[in-house]
Amino acid sequence: MTLRARLLLYARLTRLNKPIGILLLAWPTLWGLWFAADGVPPLSLLVTFVVGVILMRSAGCAINDYADRHFDGHVERTRNRPLATGEIKPQEAVIVALVLTLLALLLIVPILTPLLAGLAILAAFLAASYPFTKRFLAIPQAYLGIAFGFGIPMAYAAIQGTVPAEAWLLLLANMFWSIAYDTEYAMVDRADDLKIGIRTAAITLGRFDVAAIMCCYAATLGLLAWVGRDLGTAYFAGLTIAAGIAVYHYTLIRQRDPARCFKAFLHNTWFGAAVFVGLVSLDLGMAGA
Repeated sequence: MTLRARLLLYARLTRLNKPIGILLLAWPTLWGLWFAADGVPPLSLLVTFVVGVILMRSAGCAINDYADRHFDGHVERTRNRPLATGEIKPQEAVIVALVLTLLALLLIVPILTPLLAGLAILAAFLAASYPFTKRFLAIPQAYLGIAFGFGIPMAYAAIQGTVPAEAWLLLLANMFWSIAYDTEYAMVDRADDLKIGIRTAAITLGRFDVAAIMCCYAATLGLLAWVGRDLGTAYFAGLTIAAGIAVYHYTLIRQRDPARCFKAFLHNTWFGAAVFVGLVSLDLGMAGA
C-alpha cells in the first residue's frame, strides 16, 4: 500500500473527513476561552486550543474504533470503518491515538502550569476511557459531555490560572448539550445497539428519549443564561437563536426516524455556533461603541 493510501486510511480512522465532531468539541472550548478572557483571548492561546481540539478529537476517534472493533462491523452506519473492515490493524489505531494525544499535550508546554498539566492529563484520560464506558454506563453520553467539555476548565486555567465555579457550570451545560445531541445520534443506531449489547441513552431512556433530549437542551440554555446573566443583549440573542434551533430539532426527532435524527445531530453545530456568535457579538458591539 502506498503512503498516500495509508494516510487516507488514517484520515478515515480519525474522521478528518467528517468535521462535525471537531465542531462539537470546538464550540464549548471557544465558549470557555471567551468567558475566561472576558472577551477575545490571546491569539496564541486560541490557536493552541483549536489545534488541540483537532488532535484530541482525532485521537478519540482512533481509540473509539479500537474499543468498538468487534462491534462496528455489525452496525450498518459503522461497518465500513477501516478497523471494522480490517484495513487498519488494532495496534495501529492505538499508536495513532497515542501519537496524537502526545502532540496535543506538547502544544501546551509553553504555557504549562501544575494546574493546567493536571487538567490536561485528566482530559486525555477522559478521552481515552469514554469509548469503554458504553459497556457499563446507562447514559455514557454524560461522560462524553465531560470529556468533550474539558477544554473549558483548561481554558480558565490557561488564562486565569484558576478554575472558578462558572467554568464548572459551563462544563455542566456542555454535558447536558452532549446528552441531547449524542442521544439523537444514538437513536440512529438503536436497533443495532440493542442487538450487540451497547448501552446508550437512547436505549436507557426508551420512550422518554425525546422528552429527555428537550429537557437537556433547556438545562443547557438555562446554565448558559445563568453564567452569562450579566452580559448584554447580543449574548441572549444568541441563546434565543439556539433555543429556536433546539425546537427545530424537536420537529426532526419526534417521530424517531433515523435519518431525521441524524440530521438533527449534525445540525447541532449551529446550536453551538449561535451561542458563540452571541459571545463574539459582545466584542463587536464594544468595538463599535
